[in-house]
Amino acid sequence: MGQWQQSHQATSLNHETARRLSYLESSHAKIRCQPDDALQRARIRRPFRGRGQGGVSRRGVSLSLRLSKDQLAEHLGRHDLVQVLHNLPAGDWGHGERGIAALPDRVGEFQDGVGKAIDYAKALGCTQLNCLSGLRPVDVPEVKIQDTLVANLRFAADQLQAAGIRLLVEAINTRDMPGFYLCGTQQTLGIISATGSDNVFLQYDIYHMQRMEGELAATIEKHLPRIAHIQLADNPGRHEPGTGEINYPFLFGHLDRLGYDGWIGCEYKPLTTTIEGLGWVTDMGR
Repeated sequence: MGQWQQSHQATSLNHETARRLSYLESSHAKIRCQPDDALQRARIRRPFRGRGQGGVSRRGVSLSLRLSKDQLAEHLGRHDLVQVLHNLPAGDWGHGERGIAALPDRVGEFQDGVGKAIDYAKALGCTQLNCLSGLRPVDVPEVKIQDTLVANLRFAADQLQAAGIRLLVEAINTRDMPGFYLCGTQQTLGIISATGSDNVFLQYDIYHMQRMEGELAATIEKHLPRIAHIQLADNPGRHEPGTGEINYPFLFGHLDRLGYDGWIGCEYKPLTTTIEGLGWVTDMGR
């Protein structure tokens, strides 16, 4: 998911009924496309404009502290948008930080950020928050990193559960983000298990895990009860489905057969333009 300081375009499509490019409740997964500026720092207002481009009927966005929660809520209401999730504050992104949950010297800041994120989530009707562990700190023993991360996640999970919000944790590939601490499915699930909380879930990013470990279909099936959100992009290039090596028609069918009914965040960089990049939705019969 995009960073707290960033804003991303996000289109809410129902997985099974996306041919009509409208949002409908169903038992199948719901696709939330995040094309165009999905990996770039963009101003928050841009994704709110242009509702209906390409036939798309709904959008959601991640957050930026440049706008107050009331301003963001007003934008969502005005354009009939859905806020699917957003990140906990991830430190100073512009200066290279990629989360602070695993940093022993930033525990107070992390806890403050949890409170701020809950305030925003409540105002926006958002029921899931994602936590980025951050880069592995230098010259810190492994056990201290793990203990810090587990304690921070346990704190966040308890605070979020009291507010009716689920906590998600994401593994990110270390080729795109060298040094990122959580970089594999089993490692992340081990940390989640160590919290002892029933309110910590996996945000499974297909692109990141293809680059790190493969075995996408089997991994999703094995750990589906713990997966609360899925994100996608193709590899190489992190462009839209159909531009690379991942067999997305098979994976979409697989998710339907498994009964996955959560959101799928399309966190990719369009190969050309946003609208042209949405062609995969029709091409793949979604």
